Amino acid sequence: MAIATNSSPIDIPALIDRSRIGSFQIIMLALCAICLIIDGFDVQAMGYVAPAIIQEWGIAKANLGPVFGAGLFGMLLGSLAFSILADRIGRRPVLIAATLFFAACMLLTPLAASVEQLIALRFITGLGLGAIMPNAMALAGEYSPVRKRVTLMMLVSCGFTLGAVLGGLLSAALIPRFGWQSVFHVGGVVPLVIGVLMIFLLPESMQFLVLRGKRLEQVGKWLRRIDPVVVIDQDTRYVVNEKAGKGAPMLQLFQEGRAKVTILLWIINFMNLVNLYFLSNWLPTIVKDAGLSTATAVMAGTTLQIGGTLGTLIMGQLIDRSGFRRVLIPVFLVAGLAVFLIGRPEISLLFLFASIFVAGFCIVGGQPAVNALAGTYYPTTLRSTGIGWSLGVGRIGSIVGPVLGGELIRLNWPNSTIFIVLAVPALVSAVMLMLMQETSLRSKAQAVVAH
Repeated sequence: MAIATNSSPIDIPALIDRSRIGSFQIIMLALCAICLIIDGFDVQAMGYVAPAIIQEWGIAKANLGPVFGAGLFGMLLGSLAFSILADRIGRRPVLIAATLFFAACMLLTPLAASVEQLIALRFITGLGLGAIMPNAMALAGEYSPVRKRVTLMMLVSCGFTLGAVLGGLLSAALIPRFGWQSVFHVGGVVPLVIGVLMIFLLPESMQFLVLRGKRLEQVGKWLRRIDPVVVIDQDTRYVVNEKAGKGAPMLQLFQEGRAKVTILLWIINFMNLVNLYFLSNWLPTIVKDAGLSTATAVMAGTTLQIGGTLGTLIMGQLIDRSGFRRVLIPVFLVAGLAVFLIGRPEISLLFLFASIFVAGFCIVGGQPAVNALAGTYYPTTLRSTGIGWSLGVGRIGSIVGPVLGGELIRLNWPNSTIFIVLAVPALVSAVMLMLMQETSLRSKAQAVVAH
């Protein structure tokens, strides 16, 4: 039982750490996860509907490369701009506005009648989507006890890969009956409902409000939801053991010894998202071109996301026990091998799907871990900016991946060569994590010497 007086301020992170995870936090985590389910559904939707659009419009498959790139470029700009805005005005208003915005854009997408219109709509939709992941992850981390923080953050972000799986299953069911437009109808109505629910049920980050000195009476109400026996009155003071940030949030990512880790995180995000978005967007088309059925091609993409979902669920618990780098370094090394094997022409269908599953486990499942690493590294005042800019810079890779894939296919490169090239980014990610580990060990050694 926590008793608050003028001389006994409430330490919000400490209260969250010692309290059990109750219904209030579960609802908040569920809303963030559902938001990311729709995010994942939308981002992968173009990959699933691409074969149907190519057939209906009679266009070359390489023409859809700019469509993939436009949505991802929008997400890049949305991540950079709206994560900074969220660290200024709060996670809640940005997350709600972004959800309602991309819901409207999804409903407009079926009206597209040309590749140019599709490019414009996907870019605008991406702006809203870019604000979802950084703020959902930041909120999840700030309401989670430290003992389960990575697991819960990755469970929430698992919504993204789960949404991609649902996108594959729903696309396979909807497109033959109702056309590719139906995928976007479903993807627009659901976030519209979620956005309305969030207006009534989603809390703001308490740490953010305390550091800003805003809505402290609401902080007290939310704390009672977490710990009903906590004593709070009008004189209660709150602490979060952090300083309010000064200056531009983006510049603060490079201050107070954070520059090297920030750059390494950006490189890891870039490399992993090159692989993730190439595989997510082009894998179904490549499998179909290999002579397999449309259903098998869609299931190949779905298998990638199923592997990613399981990877996220398993890796979160391992990281909470063993740390990020002990888990992620071997994961990215295995990812490089799995991607290489996907392109081998002599492998059987079973082995192909096994390789796709492992690649999904490591690459798609590893991305939430990289996001969680950024979320746990940066303080409250920089958390959305840290995750958002790491993702934003990484999303340059998410644009490069599909566009590069389109160009390599246009040049008639054999699949074996394409997938050898794709194995390299996973290996680079492993090396960057090794360098990050060296930086961490060096910092600890210097701290010991200083004392």
